[in-house]
Amino acid sequence: MDTMIALWLVGAAIALLLALLIIVRVARRMEQRSVAETPPAAPATRAGRASPALRMMFGAMGVPVFAPGLSAPSRSKQQRIVTAITGAGVAAIIGLGFAATRGARDEQETQTVQSTEISAGDLHGTLLSPRDRAPVVLIVPGSGPTDRDGNNPMGVKANSYRLLAEALAKENIATVRVDKRGMFGSAAAGDPNAVTVAKYAEDYRAWIDAIRAQTGRKCVWLLGHSEGALMVSAAAEGRKDVCGLILVSGMGRKMGDVLREQLKANPANAPLLDQASAAIADLEAGRHPDTSAMHPALMPLFAPQVQDFLISVFATDPVEAVRRAKVKTLVIQGTTDLQVTVEDARLLNKAPRTRLELIKGMNHILKEAPADRAANLATYTNPDLPLAPRLAGKIEDFIKDRD
Repeated sequence: MDTMIALWLVGAAIALLLALLIIVRVARRMEQRSVAETPPAAPATRAGRASPALRMMFGAMGVPVFAPGLSAPSRSKQQRIVTAITGAGVAAIIGLGFAATRGARDEQETQTVQSTEISAGDLHGTLLSPRDRAPVVLIVPGSGPTDRDGNNPMGVKANSYRLLAEALAKENIATVRVDKRGMFGSAAAGDPNAVTVAKYAEDYRAWIDAIRAQTGRKCVWLLGHSEGALMVSAAAEGRKDVCGLILVSGMGRKMGDVLREQLKANPANAPLLDQASAAIADLEAGRHPDTSAMHPALMPLFAPQVQDFLISVFATDPVEAVRRAKVKTLVIQGTTDLQVTVEDARLLNKAPRTRLELIKGMNHILKEAPADRAANLATYTNPDLPLAPRLAGKIEDFIKDRD
């Protein structure tokens, strides 16, 4: 809209300038005829000459301030008209230029970001759109009961996905952030525990179809955070309508290896490691571990109702999933992430058509945080902390390079 206004105003200014030049040309002919019929006058005095600045401004338009050989008091009526009209024309053109600039700026400043509910069947999410025809990014949550804003009832309240969507909107990039099946706004979509990598991939393909239908975009960017990075990689396989992948804090190793490392990283887990290791080995072999004598602290992780999902995740190689997706991929990893390592990102970057971006000081919830474990984890419960400052810019650069 602002571009059209500017073009109309510039066109009007050009038309006005042409009209003024025609008037000037006619007036000068009238002046020449008048001078030819009038006896010569005395030479102009120094006081009657135009200043160099005025001569330069009007001379550039082919309009003399005073006709040669005439003093200031002897200016003809036609000259006074020409000077007045020309001055008014210059002022009008300058005014139109300011109006075009101001109009474009006002249009941009008053542009609103629209937040609307969007659905793909029983799956629900939020579309945040800064303008028509903006590139669209589907934001897929990480593990567990994580909602569309990046929070979960297990102690994480960081608003990471909401903040990311708002930051991208400022860069004229639309986003759809979603609730996973069986959770929050998507509670009617099915049992949240009866899922696999393949089932989640189906959900995110349905989201691609729904987003394209509502926005008219030919393709959708898929951004997966943490576990979501694996899901979007799987969803992209065989799809020609995926613009590219953005994998943020995604695993580069199989889930079993990552889980072992995470459990060992916390000294408090030492008494549980033998049971945990045995359960992980069963899941990697496609077996359901026996939980009848399992320590209660491990039950939420290996509960019978989530074991089918874990078996499917443990069997999936994240690097191979990216390779099968066959699309341009941005891998983003923070250097103070306590859950996924820089080595994971480097492994993902071994897949074809990938680009790695490390963000110094960014942790797993996409905030700036120190390497100290206690101080790092403290950021998980502070929704007022801003995103790591370079995150949105890295995503914007990747999208704008390929959109």
